[in-house]
Amino acid sequence: MAEGLPTFLVIGAVKAATTWISHQLRCHPDLWLPDAEPHFFSSEYERGLDHYRSLFAPAPAGRRVGEKSADYLAHPEAAARIAAVLPGVPMVVQLRDPVERAYSDYCMLYRRGLVAGDPRRYLEKRDPAGARFLDGGLYAKHLARYHAHHARERIAVFLYEDVVDQPERVIARVCEHIGVAPHIEPDAVASRRNDGAAAMLPLPVRRVLRPMRPLLDPLRSNALLARLRGTMARPVRYPPLTVELRALLRDYYREDVLRLETMIGRDLSRWRVGAAAGANDDRVTAAS
Repeated sequence: MAEGLPTFLVIGAVKAATTWISHQLRCHPDLWLPDAEPHFFSSEYERGLDHYRSLFAPAPAGRRVGEKSADYLAHPEAAARIAAVLPGVPMVVQLRDPVERAYSDYCMLYRRGLVAGDPRRYLEKRDPAGARFLDGGLYAKHLARYHAHHARERIAVFLYEDVVDQPERVIARVCEHIGVAPHIEPDAVASRRNDGAAAMLPLPVRRVLRPMRPLLDPLRSNALLARLRGTMARPVRYPPLTVELRALLRDYYREDVLRLETMIGRDLSRWRVGAAAGANDDRVTAAS
C-alpha cells in the first residue's frame, strides 16, 4: 500500500452496523481509524490524495491505518477509484435486509429533519426522492461493480444477522481478512445499542443549536447541561413502515437478493419473505 494511506477499508452498507465493526477495529491495539468517515472515494475525491493522507497523519507510530465510509458500496465511482489508488486493498462489507436497511436510513434522516411524513414518499420506486433509500439496498448490483475492479477474495462479506448472532466470530474473521491477529474486547462487543431508540431534543431546538455544535460538543460531559438536556429530550416517534409498503419493497428487492445469494453463497430466504433476523434488534447499533 502507498505510504500513509489505508491498508483496509470498511465500505458499507449504510445502516448495516458498520459503525459497530469500526468501533471494534478501533479497539485493536495494532490498528487506527479516524473518528469521522472520510468519504474520500465518494464525495471528497476531488480534494486529492494529500488531503486523504492527512486524515491518517495522527495515527500512532507502528499502527496500521484503515477507514470506514459506509457510502462507498453504493457509490457508482468508488469501486474504480479505490482500485486506482489502493489496488489489492482488503475490504469489509456488511449487508442488512434491504427493506429494514431502507427504513432505518429513512429513520436516521427523519431524526435529522431531512425527511418528513409518510415513508411511502421516499421508499417507493416511482418517486425520485426514494433513490437514496432504494438504491442503497441493491447489493448484488453494487458488489458486481466491485468485482469488476477487485479480486473477489479481497472483499469479505458479512450479514447483519452475523453481527447479532456471532459478534466475536465476525470480529475474528474481519481481523483475519485484513491481516492482523484477532483482538476482542468484551466491553466493546457488549456496547451495542440502537441509536434510533435514543431520546433526542425536539427538532426545532436542534436546528437552533446546530450552528453552536463546535462549542457545545466539548461540553457534553457537563453535568448541568446533561440534566438540562434530559428534561427536554424525548423519544423520536417515527412514521411506521406499513405492511403494504413493506411488501412492495420486498418485491422490489427480490431479484437482486436472488442474485446476491449466488454471489456470496448464503441463504437469504429470510430477506425475501420478510422474516429478517435482527431487523429491529437493539443489541447492535443501527448507526452506519
